[in-house]
Amino acid sequence: MVPPNKTNTIDFDAAKLQRLGFAGKRMPSLRPISLSQLRQQLSLQLQTSLEVEKILAVFFHEVQRLIPLTALAYLQPTSDLRLELGERASHSASYHLTHAGEYLGELIFRRNQRFSDEELGQLESLLGSLLFPLRNALLYRTALQSALRDPLTGTGNRIAMDQALQREIDLARRNLQPLSLLMLDIDHFKNINDTYGHSTGDDVIKAVAATIKSQLRNIDMVFRYGGEEFLILLSNTSREGAAMVGERLRHAVMNLQCAVDQHAIQLSISLGCANLLPAESAESLLKRSDSALYIAKREGRNRLTMAG
Repeated sequence: MVPPNKTNTIDFDAAKLQRLGFAGKRMPSLRPISLSQLRQQLSLQLQTSLEVEKILAVFFHEVQRLIPLTALAYLQPTSDLRLELGERASHSASYHLTHAGEYLGELIFRRNQRFSDEELGQLESLLGSLLFPLRNALLYRTALQSALRDPLTGTGNRIAMDQALQREIDLARRNLQPLSLLMLDIDHFKNINDTYGHSTGDDVIKAVAATIKSQLRNIDMVFRYGGEEFLILLSNTSREGAAMVGERLRHAVMNLQCAVDQHAIQLSISLGCANLLPAESAESLLKRSDSALYIAKREGRNRLTMAG
């Protein structure tokens, strides 16, 4: 008998994508005559998208025409991907996907009945059709993320911020929910650069960014707004809730342990907070949070100021 949870390592370095002369239309959802026929159809269908989610959804749907499945799960921590299709079940078969030493993720098939050796062999054969489309989709996703991320901190860049801010404003209005914005600045950052050098300054920026992200919810978004400035979008968060988040961030940064040649660097941040007003534009919301930040710095730094 096959054990209820089977884990395999599979490397398709030698796999070749089959080039077939089928038309570019989706095959009718009929049970395939053979494993070979399904492989051919998958080789065509999986090349029609560069979206990981769509590729896996097609793969899951088509594999069920040959092998009964209840669910498919995919994990790729490097790309921050965790997808689950279908419903969880008691038995699973897991595959560690690699290509030329490149880790492509973990794919898990689930159902309530144990997999036979024949079915596991069929799954492994079908994975050969998934490998290259999945790899291309991951590369495309990485390229998109790189274009929208600040390379130093891994937070979103200004382009990503502009897109997300307007989207979140539209969602907040549509769903009649609050939206808050925090703008923060590392206090006396120029002194850090002048005293310890720009390399240390970069380390401080990365440490502050990591601290900020560790204190936020998954749905909150962080962007590097300028050299040592960050902007945080807090969806469905009231003025009072945003103030609590801001204070939590301020204390977390104060507790950071940073030292150069055994010399401790005391860090703090100043924050400005604004809550979206009715009919307010993205430009106005940014301007009010920036003005609140300026007041916090003018009044002594290491504090949070709420926009009027």
